[in-house]
Amino acid sequence: MTEKELLDFLDKQSKFGIEPQLSGYVDSFDPDIQNAGKYIGGHSVLFEGHQTLPVGMVVEMGQLLLNRNVSLQTKEALLMILAHHPSGEALNALTLYNGNPDEQLRYFAKLAFDECEMWNE
Repeated sequence: MTEKELLDFLDKQSKFGIEPQLSGYVDSFDPDIQNAGKYIGGHSVLFEGHQTLPVGMVVEMGQLLLNRNVSLQTKEALLMILAHHPSGEALNALTLYNGNPDEQLRYFAKLAFDECEMWNE
C-alpha cells in the first residue's frame, strides 16, 4: 500500500460515514496537553467499519507507518486507525513504530499504542 492508495481509500470510506464522536478543544501551554488534544481531534479520521478492516490491510498500514518517506499527517491517520483495530497485527505495528517514532509524533504514537492495547485486552 502506498500513501496515495491509503489517502484514496480513506476518502472513499468517508463517503460511507464517519464514526459518531464527541470532540472538544484543548487550550494549554503544556505541550503534553496540546498533544493529547491533537490526538483526541484525530479521531475524526475513523470511518464506519474501521474495526473490521482485513488483517492483511492492517499489516500493510503498519508497514506504511514505518516508512520514513510518508508524511506526518498520513502517519497520524495510520496511528489512529491502528489504535482502534482489535488485532495483534495492529498492536505489533504500533509496538514497532513506538520503538523509533518520528519525534513530532512521539506522544501521539504512545497514546495510540495505549489505546490499541486497551482494545486488545
